[in-house]
Amino acid sequence: MSSMFGKPRASSERPPQSPLPECNVAILGCRGAGKSALTVKFLTKRFISEYDPNLEDTYSSEELVDQQPVLLKVMDTADQDGPGNCERYLCWASAFLVVYSIDSRKSFEGCQRYLEVLALHARGCQRHCPVLLLGNKLDMEQYRQVLSAEGMSLASRFGCLFHEVSACQDFARVQHVFHEAVREVRRQAEWNLPVRPLFISEERPCPPVATPVALPTHHSLATCTFNTLSPVNYKEMPSVAQAKLVTVKSSRAQSKRKAPTLTLLKGFKIF
Repeated sequence: MSSMFGKPRASSERPPQSPLPECNVAILGCRGAGKSALTVKFLTKRFISEYDPNLEDTYSSEELVDQQPVLLKVMDTADQDGPGNCERYLCWASAFLVVYSIDSRKSFEGCQRYLEVLALHARGCQRHCPVLLLGNKLDMEQYRQVLSAEGMSLASRFGCLFHEVSACQDFARVQHVFHEAVREVRRQAEWNLPVRPLFISEERPCPPVATPVALPTHHSLATCTFNTLSPVNYKEMPSVAQAKLVTVKSSRAQSKRKAPTLTLLKGFKIF
């Protein structure tokens, strides 16, 4: 982000041996749904009232999601009349935000075409990318044309998450949506990890129960006894033939992150 927003680029580069994990999010939807307004709200916490609807660009921001740093890249698409030249974001994005305006029935019907394209792409490449359906302009409730139940029904039909937000009012809810996209990408990556078998040693005969051992009296303490291995607590180990596959998850290292680094936004009027 340029210095006009008070967030210059960080001067020092990260060590090459520990790059930030990346998450690519593409924002899709018809013209006028508020895709650019959501993008700028997330990046700058500000609302834009004027922007170039034909402008398409990709922005980046270092985020901390669940105490784990991530380089979040956001593609603000600019399709004119529905999905077109989809390959530019279908092969790039790891998650999608499909946006419609709650005060526009046309934008809601248009976003269904995007969901159909994404579903067809997922079946063709057999690669599942999380999809979130967003009803934008929640501040225009008095002009609502699309009910929340309709949005939830459409999201359920395509198996995606559903949220209603307002780029004009609530930054926390907008930020939550972008961070939720990152969480879904992480969950999908964990599900795709290969299963590693854990072999358990062969069963062995139960060792004899140790005889009670008397502890020496010290400082007038009463003498007590204990068993080194109680037959009540002993459990037999299963044989190799009975061993089960166990998925072992490794914890991600947490590291400190520097101040957010954003790219330059062009063509926006900030208020």
